[in-house]
Amino acid sequence: MPESPAKRRKKNDKTSSPGKGPTLDYFFGRKQSVPSKLKLVSDSDSNEGLTDEQLARKLQEQWAKEDALLSGRTPNDGEAGEPSQRSTSAEQEAKDLAFARKLQQEENNSVTRSLEDDTNPFLTVAGPSISEPEPEPSKLAAHPSEANIQLEYKPDWDKLVDELPFDKDPVSFNPEDYKSLVESFPGGKITYALLTRAFVLINSTRSRIKIVDTLTNFLRTAIACDPGSLLPAVWLTTNDIGPPYEQTELGIGGSIISKALIKVGGLDQKGLRTLYHKYGDAGDAAFEAKVKQRTLRLREPVPLTVKDVYSSLVKISQSKGTGSQETKQRIVERLLVQSRGEEVRYLARTLVQHLRIGAVKTTMLIALSRAFLMTHPPGALNPASDPPTSLSKLSKEAKTEIFSTAEEIVKACFARCPNYNQIVPGLLLVGLSGVKDICKLTVHTPLKPMLGSITRDLPEMLGRLGTREFTAEYKYDGQRAQIHCDEKGKVSIFSRHLENMTDKYPDLVALIPSIRGSNVTTFIMEGEVVAIDSDTGSLKTFQTLASRGRKDVAIGAVEINVCMFAFDLMQLNGEELLSRPFRERRRLLREEFVEVDKRFTWVKSLDATADEQDAVIEFFKGSLQDKCEGVMVKLLDNEIATGEDGSAQATHDFDLEKLAEEVRPKSSIKGKATKGKEVKKSGRRKPLLATYEPDKRLESWLKVKKDYDASTDTLDVIPVAGWHGMGRKSKWWSPILLAVRNPETGSLEAVCKCMSGFTDVFYQEMKEKYSEDGENTTRAKKAYIEAPDLHPNVWFEPQEVWEIVFADITLSPNYTAAIGLVSEERGLSLRFPRFLRKREDKSIEEASTSEDLAMLYRKQTSSGKPIGDVGEDFEGDFQE
Repeated sequence: MPESPAKRRKKNDKTSSPGKGPTLDYFFGRKQSVPSKLKLVSDSDSNEGLTDEQLARKLQEQWAKEDALLSGRTPNDGEAGEPSQRSTSAEQEAKDLAFARKLQQEENNSVTRSLEDDTNPFLTVAGPSISEPEPEPSKLAAHPSEANIQLEYKPDWDKLVDELPFDKDPVSFNPEDYKSLVESFPGGKITYALLTRAFVLINSTRSRIKIVDTLTNFLRTAIACDPGSLLPAVWLTTNDIGPPYEQTELGIGGSIISKALIKVGGLDQKGLRTLYHKYGDAGDAAFEAKVKQRTLRLREPVPLTVKDVYSSLVKISQSKGTGSQETKQRIVERLLVQSRGEEVRYLARTLVQHLRIGAVKTTMLIALSRAFLMTHPPGALNPASDPPTSLSKLSKEAKTEIFSTAEEIVKACFARCPNYNQIVPGLLLVGLSGVKDICKLTVHTPLKPMLGSITRDLPEMLGRLGTREFTAEYKYDGQRAQIHCDEKGKVSIFSRHLENMTDKYPDLVALIPSIRGSNVTTFIMEGEVVAIDSDTGSLKTFQTLASRGRKDVAIGAVEINVCMFAFDLMQLNGEELLSRPFRERRRLLREEFVEVDKRFTWVKSLDATADEQDAVIEFFKGSLQDKCEGVMVKLLDNEIATGEDGSAQATHDFDLEKLAEEVRPKSSIKGKATKGKEVKKSGRRKPLLATYEPDKRLESWLKVKKDYDASTDTLDVIPVAGWHGMGRKSKWWSPILLAVRNPETGSLEAVCKCMSGFTDVFYQEMKEKYSEDGENTTRAKKAYIEAPDLHPNVWFEPQEVWEIVFADITLSPNYTAAIGLVSEERGLSLRFPRFLRKREDKSIEEASTSEDLAMLYRKQTSSGKPIGDVGEDFEGDFQE
């Protein structure tokens, strides 16, 4: 066990030093005679066995006694009848005390503490209420007994960090100018304060340009000054510690964070709860509790580095089994104790997985591409010429073209290999020009799925495709799955959100190796997993599938059978098929794999053109009769883009020098620069491709679902509460809690959360109307709103009606709407709700009732759809 501060001080040499004034022996020696009323807490045997907090309290009490002696008052030391023993030379004792305090502070400041030390680097004493005004520094120094004393200094580089211009134009920002600053940090590493500086700047603006510029400049600083900290910084900025398929979750609840804040900030549970209700944000509450609390620090902690914070979060996620909660608690406390200023706010938000800086995945990919476009790490294999100098001479349109080309490279790599652990090292090693060769499609690493565009109805869909040949496929009411299999028969199954659900389908894992044809070794396939009646082959609903276990399912315990309906093939025998047209990918899928009755087959499809409208309509109706959601329509062949002369246009690999040369301003004979070459804007629409485009929503895939049809039933509901959004939506309310009326009780019953169908303009209007501290919002729930176990950031004043559309009505354990009308224990909720419009013509007294909801549910079940039951855990897992 590390020695206490008192034990370290015993090691001081007892040899007297020359010079005037009291020596170290006088104040810290074990054998020197020191007046009993002037003994310091650091003195010899009296501190044996004291905890850090006890030692801090004892030191503060001792200083109070010393102040009382120096002022001529009798100290209240708890010893009855003890007379005051005032020194005959108060002036000399005052000098002695001042000298002792100076020596003790110098010693404390010289001791550093690393994050790996298990002891508490701060000694915290609860001070006055945090709502009281902060005392002036002069008063703190003069009267240590009246407020907690903070024995810390702020290094000069702290001020420099607070002034870093990360938000300036990246073309004029030079990260090399700050290399000496980074080298002055402990170990020469990027500190967490530096990353926090970027967070503060990002959070202080709504400009997307400023956000991207700030993040770009920070990443460039990391690339140039400390490349080893770049990857941890990327993970921390994206508010994650690993890719979703590796299941790297922190696994810490609110109790761990609140206990740590109580211990570190000197609050009680009531005080912390008051702060949280005041701000509605864990980071803001932590900042108020920790930073504005007057604390006693006996030694200055080692500044947190980006690597420190990231490695601590990884340790938290890897802590399992007996004693793991205590381990997590200790790590969280150490992080909060060592954090300072704004670090506290963003560290707390990171711990609750809600960073709220508005920099989502797309922003990070854009910033990474621009950072590596303009800054090359030391020792890169293919350094280029100085890009910022070249870019500064280009026109805005030319820079946009170069930026877009770089962004497409990084986005394409992330779509095929959504793991920064591979992308960032690849960029550091070979830069933008070679990263595609490193981040390839790989078995057991999921790629981002391609998405379909929404169409309102069949006529709109047919109008979009024109004369192109397409195939219409059943859109099954199941779970989209991406299946990987290697040459050894190892199988991985991923959801559309890239979550690893291999353990959920042990029956599929056992089946998949057997569906390979004689020529197949490895493959990546996509399809829909649907619950099925193994006797009749009839399809069951998604609610039935959702009732299967989600983790550690034993194959012998499977009660709900499933069938895999395959519809695409992305890789075969190590060869990537993404660039091939859908007709060819589908042919390989059906030729190289073997069907297994009622367990593995192809999606039901119909090849047609817009001229065969009647056949397509009948196919759509058939999908609904077979309990499917609708149809997916996909182009079968590519449409080649042509140039002005009718020739096919080719695409080129990324080459910065070539692009820069093409768009660089040309000098005239007179020496005057002409305008840069502008990007040609053609009225011709983009060609529709039948290739597989990961992480893109294109017109070549169209979906027509039953709930998009104009004849679908709708509900008029009342918005009653909102949560802070994630990523880009962090400044808005998303999702929003909706409710229906109960005319008998007069209450509003929560029915679902909605986050679909809104525009940015609408979000802004909502934020202005329901501002956090406005007259239309409150922190406390109205008594007439029934929403147990739901804790939004704010409650709205019910005053408007919205019309929404939805896919299905389900039984739910989380919502109270219509409880008792169809089930005594469960209410009703809406699956995939989507906002249509505000009902300006209706008041809240005219909104839909719980009986209306129950009637629609009965109508749904009477049409042959069995009663479903879906919990909140599944709401959105399968939404597209």
